[in-house]
Amino acid sequence: MAKKNWERIFINALAETSNVKAACELAGVSQSLVYKTRREKAEFARQWYAALAEGYDNLEMELLSRLREGRLEDIDKDGNKRKFDIGTAFRCLIAHRDTVAKEKGRATLDDELATMKSINAKIDEIRRREEAAAALEAKRARKTDGR
Repeated sequence: MAKKNWERIFINALAETSNVKAACELAGVSQSLVYKTRREKAEFARQWYAALAEGYDNLEMELLSRLREGRLEDIDKDGNKRKFDIGTAFRCLIAHRDTVAKEKGRATLDDELATMKSINAKIDEIRRREEAAAALEAKRARKTDGR
């Protein structure tokens, strides 16, 4: 059964796991619903790709950490050994490199556009102030000349 806030749960789980099936299970929804929602809702699709980019950043950091430490397996709470598959991690990173790069590029472009919009608004405000000051100065000059 779908949880009330399934979209947020799904996106958070996707960022954490990079696994659509696991994220669907946590959110209590079907894969067909999430793919349909991604096709129909642009904001959900944007969040999806951002979550995948975050997930792959996490995988990359985990992989680097394990390589640096030489830690290739973990032991879970029940004492079972779980081997970390370095080769599969690399293949996942390579397979999704283009998608992640596109998402990061889009996010960078969005940031740049927001920055430019902010700068332009500040410039417009400065121009308005300068015009108002010039108009006030011209009014004062006319009063002085008229006396």
